[in-house]
Formats: sequence, structure tokens, C-alpha cells
Amino acid sequence: MKVSEVVVREPMCPHRLVLEHLTSRWGVLVLIQLLERPYRFSELRRAVGRVSEKMLTQTLQTLERDGLVHRDAKPVIPPRVDYSLTDLGREAAVQVRALALWTEDRMAQVEQARERFDARKGATG
Repeated sequence: MKVSEVVVREPMCPHRLVLEHLTSRWGVLVLIQLLERPYRFSELRRAVGRVSEKMLTQTLQTLERDGLVHRDAKPVIPPRVDYSLTDLGREAAVQVRALALWTEDRMAQVEQARERFDARKGATG
């Protein structure tokens, strides 16, 4: 069986869940941002933009559980926590960034396809 068949056919398959984590709205942006350097939570939140504290926390915990993000809590006052990519996370982030760059490169074609689709729907709708 091909991987693509497993991803499509098995909703609870472990690799499908990881794929969902990697390609979630905030997962993609966090991974791409962490490719640059380690970030503190508040820095990362600002860099990602428009993400709630709760969603960023959940995303980071999920990615940490999957072994993609490393959380480094330093015992200082005030507390300092830095987030960085693990080797596995860096590998995944490079792949996700490639997809993001592809979408950027192909956006004009996507917009044209949307316009054609909307025009057809408007004509029939």
C-alpha cells in the first residue's frame, strides 16, 4: 500500500496526525519562524502574528510532543523559556517552508484559477 493511500484511508493513523500537526495553520508558521533561530514565547507570538496565547501554547506543546520543538526553561527570575527546533523539527520545517515558498511562487496562478472558478459559478449560479 502506498503512503498516500494510508494517509487518505486511515483517519487515526499516527503519521496522519503528525501531518496534521505539521500543516496546521499555526504549526506551519511556527516551524518556519523557528528555522531562523530560537525564540522566547512572546517573541514567537509577535513574529507569527495574530495567534492567541492559548493557540500558540497548544501548538508548541503538540510540536514538542512530536519531537519537533525543544522547550528550554531556564531557572532564572523572571522565568525564561526558549523554543527551538530539534533536528527532526528542522528537517520537517525545511519541507514545510518549501511548500510555503511554492504557494508564494504560484499565487498568481492560484488567483487566476479562483477567478475562472468564480466566473463559472457566477454564470451558473
